[in-house]
Amino acid sequence: MHLSHPNIQPFLNYLKFEKRYSRHTLISYQNDLISFFDYVVIQYGNTSLQDLSHAIIRSWLAGLKGDGMSSKTINRKISTLRSFFKYNIRTGVMEQTPMGKIIAQKNEKRLPHFVAEAEMKKLSEEVAFDDNWQGKTDYLLIMIFYATGMRLSELINLKESGIDAGNGAVKILGKGNKERIIPVSKELLNLIEAYLIEKRSLSSANHEILLVTENGLALKPRSVYRTVQKHLSTVTTVKKKSPHVLRHSFATHLMNRGADLNAVKELLGHTSLSATQIYTHNTIEKLKNIHQKAHPKS
Repeated sequence: MHLSHPNIQPFLNYLKFEKRYSRHTLISYQNDLISFFDYVVIQYGNTSLQDLSHAIIRSWLAGLKGDGMSSKTINRKISTLRSFFKYNIRTGVMEQTPMGKIIAQKNEKRLPHFVAEAEMKKLSEEVAFDDNWQGKTDYLLIMIFYATGMRLSELINLKESGIDAGNGAVKILGKGNKERIIPVSKELLNLIEAYLIEKRSLSSANHEILLVTENGLALKPRSVYRTVQKHLSTVTTVKKKSPHVLRHSFATHLMNRGADLNAVKELLGHTSLSATQIYTHNTIEKLKNIHQKAHPKS
């Protein structure tokens, strides 16, 4: 049974039409808020926004933690509620937020999984891809992921017009409709050019989106995920083999070769430097290994 929560929709409309959040993000916000207000109605009955207290919110969060939900997911739900109440204060529906005494959970620090440089080299130079349209698409999408660090949604929506061969760059439309420019190699641009030439022979191909199926349609997230998983399995034993692992590999290899943290932040499209700093951990571990092997006093 779905309960009715009329307070949610105005906030979602604001996120959609003013903040221009993606459909995926909107669904995430919606699910968090429905989960919270379902809990409130079931446990406390119909409760106005003004009567929501930090005690009610704490009891909901405690239940989530008791069910084994990760700190990262709980913190996302806390962030959703903060944004929701902030919006309702700004629109005059509420006078104050009940989030003042709510403290974010401590995240378990996990180093990002990444593929070694030698393994990526093997994948690009030695692994045989099928000599058909799907094989060429599979190879190109993996090379674009690794060369640019773009997200899965960004790759699927990458436009032909986003390829700037003259300036040796790719234009990406990221989260919040923010554009960023990623420099790429001549080698990758040549691959893309050859792909586009062959793409012209596909009947009814989508010529707005760069990567398409043999039927000329945009790629589906699940099929891209499976493609990356399949081909990474041929070169690495890393536990996770997803498009995001290629993004992690892009950032980690840049950091290992001395790239500036702020530059990596811009390339990844992070809004905050704290999101990028996780890649310094892998660099530090590499430095420790070098020190232990090379320093006479280690």
